[in-house]
Amino acid sequence: MSRIITTAIPAHGHTSPMLAISADLAARGHEVTFLGGARFAGAAERAGVRFVALPAEADFDDRDLDARFPGRASLPPGPERTAFDVKHVFVDPIPAQYRALLALLAEFPAVAVLADAFLQGALPLALSRPRGERPALVGIGTTPPLLPSVDTAPFGFALPPLPGEEGRARNRVLQEEAERRGEPLRAYAEAVYAGLGVTLPEGPRGLAMVTVPDVFLQLTVPGFEYPRSDAPDTFRMIGALPGIVGNEQPLRPWWDELTSGRPVVVVTQGTLANQDLGELVAPTVTALANRDDLLVVAATARPDGPADLTALLGGRLPANTRAAGYIPFDQLLPHTAVLVSNGGYGGVHTALRYGVPLVVAGASEDKPEVAARVQWSGAGLDLRTGRPEPAQVRRAVDEVLGRVRFRERACALGAELAAHRPFDAIAELVDSLAG
Repeated sequence: MSRIITTAIPAHGHTSPMLAISADLAARGHEVTFLGGARFAGAAERAGVRFVALPAEADFDDRDLDARFPGRASLPPGPERTAFDVKHVFVDPIPAQYRALLALLAEFPAVAVLADAFLQGALPLALSRPRGERPALVGIGTTPPLLPSVDTAPFGFALPPLPGEEGRARNRVLQEEAERRGEPLRAYAEAVYAGLGVTLPEGPRGLAMVTVPDVFLQLTVPGFEYPRSDAPDTFRMIGALPGIVGNEQPLRPWWDELTSGRPVVVVTQGTLANQDLGELVAPTVTALANRDDLLVVAATARPDGPADLTALLGGRLPANTRAAGYIPFDQLLPHTAVLVSNGGYGGVHTALRYGVPLVVAGASEDKPEVAARVQWSGAGLDLRTGRPEPAQVRRAVDEVLGRVRFRERACALGAELAAHRPFDAIAELVDSLAG
């Protein structure tokens, strides 16, 4: 068996998949050390792997980025905040991440480093020396890939592919615009890497994130990702990781209502962007309030969520609405007719695994790109906003419920996901690298 290092930026949506991978490799007999945010030490222990904390200058709590990064709160979601995040959340920690990896490798010589794609301090491992003089570097895509292509609009525009030469012409124009806009950030990143004695390859930063690792494993399936005729051979789609199945949370007293015959509509803002339930949860509950033909379940993903939601709605939930903090989604989704979501990558894949169509409204992080893929894949509708009006939600939910093609497409993607064995693919790759 081999020594393996896994690592991720200290954000829940990036760390959780890397810990799931770590746990599987450890169960197969590998010696695994996870390098990550301090608040995930207990989760790493429960995964059965050794934990090493990122240094303080590379650590943060993604539940309150505004406190960790002064000035961020004053920027509205959009290009300005994205540029701020790229610079301060993702690029500034690169030197500390790299030093931490080198220190760990000095006392724990691993055959491979499996790194969340956004932990870009792993890239100098491959940029600084030839393959024979270092561990293999495997990138793991836990968000839609930033890989540019002649066949797609650049990441961030949230535009689906347009076929033919018309589409390629559009993509060229948008890519030039993206590179022009992104030049200050690219120059900033180049200076950071130069300070480590390595040169960032030419082209968009998203290209380097995928092509610098020896292998890049994207956690999705072709049916949910835009085709790229120019993708490198090292770019592989291996399927989404299965959700964590268990009964950690007790079932609610109203659980039997899920099988009463009424279609169940679940709404959630995930585990990160859920502090303001007025963005999506409250508009959805309002949109579907008091309809006898629907049961609405608001999964707030925080203990105080139901109380906050009730306050937003004037002190009382509609008669057809049930609210909870944490709900075991592996048990809830089989009863769900439509999921209304803000577009978390892992959560969307979990819904598709159960053949659940979606209505998606997301404006932050990678969520607009996820939402665009939901509509492009045929598995649901993209509202193209992070704060929809109740009327928008109502129309979208009724359309998804009323047209069987959305459920059929979600089920087809569920079958495609079920046909992949991502843990096996990762383990086979690790074995080949060790060999």
